[in-house]
Amino acid sequence: MRFIKQLLTIIVFLLLSQSVLAEIKYNISIEQPTHHLANVEVMIPAGKANLQLHLPAWRTGKYQIINQANGIRNFDAKTNKGKKLDWQRADKSSWVIKNPEEQAVKVTYTVYANELGLRSRHIDYSHAYLDATAVLMYEKDLMHSVHQVELNVPDGWKSYSGMVQIADHGFIAQNYDQLADSPIETGFNELFEFSADGKDYQVVFWGKSNRANEKIAEDLKKLVVASQKVWTGYPYQKYVFIVHATNGATGATEHINSTVIQRPRQAFAQRATYLDRFLRTAAHEVVHTWNVKAYRPKGLVPYDYQAENYSDLLWKAEGSTSYLQDHLLLMADLQTPDEYLEELSARIDEYKRKPGRLTQSVSEASYEKWIAQSGDFGNNFGVSIYSEGFMASWLLDFQMLQDSNLKNGLRALHNQLYQQGQEKRTPNRFHVTDYDNASLLEEIKILTGKDYSDWWQKNIQSPTDIKFEPMLEQAGLQFVKLEEKDYKIWTGFDTHNKSGFIELKNVEKDSPAWKAKLAVGDQLIAVDGYKVTQDDLAKWLNQYSAGDTIKLTLFRNDKLINKRLTLDKINKKPRKIEWVDTPTESQKAFFKAWLGVDYPVEPAAK
Repeated sequence: MRFIKQLLTIIVFLLLSQSVLAEIKYNISIEQPTHHLANVEVMIPAGKANLQLHLPAWRTGKYQIINQANGIRNFDAKTNKGKKLDWQRADKSSWVIKNPEEQAVKVTYTVYANELGLRSRHIDYSHAYLDATAVLMYEKDLMHSVHQVELNVPDGWKSYSGMVQIADHGFIAQNYDQLADSPIETGFNELFEFSADGKDYQVVFWGKSNRANEKIAEDLKKLVVASQKVWTGYPYQKYVFIVHATNGATGATEHINSTVIQRPRQAFAQRATYLDRFLRTAAHEVVHTWNVKAYRPKGLVPYDYQAENYSDLLWKAEGSTSYLQDHLLLMADLQTPDEYLEELSARIDEYKRKPGRLTQSVSEASYEKWIAQSGDFGNNFGVSIYSEGFMASWLLDFQMLQDSNLKNGLRALHNQLYQQGQEKRTPNRFHVTDYDNASLLEEIKILTGKDYSDWWQKNIQSPTDIKFEPMLEQAGLQFVKLEEKDYKIWTGFDTHNKSGFIELKNVEKDSPAWKAKLAVGDQLIAVDGYKVTQDDLAKWLNQYSAGDTIKLTLFRNDKLINKRLTLDKINKKPRKIEWVDTPTESQKAFFKAWLGVDYPVEPAAK
């Protein structure tokens, strides 16, 4: 039965591929996996005198140039009859081949694949994870042709991908864009399969987690089914979860028909780490299947694989995904409202501790994502498309709910964006809907009946400082009142041990350390004349009270200096969010419209 179903899928794919002028064929031979090597052969059809081959300079899901061509060696080009062709490197990731007789061409090269954490390419004795953007070159004028991949792998290996599978180790994509967004996992792995709403799912594990893999697969099934409480319909026929349970990498990347999730194997056992590090990540990537893969900002349609793809709406692509991921988990009954509120309080605390929120807008941060800096500069003068994009999405959701009498919030907006391209989607063919600020504002006006132009300028295109108390009150929530015991001494700097010294690694803008003119890289050696170490610094500071002034002795550029710092206080932990004592019916209704689950009949004890 499975064979018949697979055969029908292939026939449908071929019928839907339309007539194409050419077909690109790849062969990936993994004969030296221990040394992280693969040999790639690319067959290009006849008809072109000059071929332009490129390896993408970045991969989807990572808004950063990562120079993937640095792992390419032994490049060569011949006609299909064996005649050697002249070629030259045009730039860091492009090759130009002269083919005067316009013959079919065979290109070969070797790939070094040892970049597991980048989720681009990794080969070892047990598996290979291959993102096409880091392994398979494309011919510029033939990107829209059908692309076929065949792998030669060690005995016992099994291969999986979101693409249509035409053999045990063979796949086919309708064009290079689909190939670039459909990674391949091959090796010794464990497979779980399930179906839901007429769609087929594979959960492929490489490595062993410390939680039963079948339980993980069951939770993923709940997650994908809950997606239909946000969107109507699916943009795929088959979807593959690739799970790397390892100690060598952490992170995740979304794709049009799959995702790869990397987590330390010990992160799966305890409820808290399983929820925070795996389920929230999985939910994030599932949301991305719609938000970014089915519809995304115009600056990213189509992808330009050789350069930055600028957009001032990456906060919508990433921040709204971070925001909706917890909605999905709540509606899938994979996290409790109390667990969500704990996560929300941590996000609020992080936001209030970021001075950059008063300097940079989420719109500007989106455009600068390709060159964004981290560290103290990023914290003091910038915001994140993820965390502050979450906050912008929350603001927009609440405003839309208010203006539509709780009928249409952010989830309705996302479903509307998806439905615009739904009629163009057919099995095994993907369609991307694009949008910009103007089209978003138009959709919001349709859903709420109001013009959001001024709101957009104030909250999206300008820095904003969110007042959370009135927002929480609308949903029957409030902050727990802080007492003196809930505070700790605050200096405004963070430290780490470097070469035996306490080195300042972050100085928060407008904090006591900032006002004392301390700088990142200063080496602290004494407090009020007494030597301190990284291990006992906190104990020393706990002797003082907020308002006390202390003398710090430091090395700066090998010169001994003294600075005076007046201490302040800050809450020890994120300020807890609790349920109000007597919620009104309107608060309960707002909570349900906001999160998609009922307000608890008996809120947890305070």
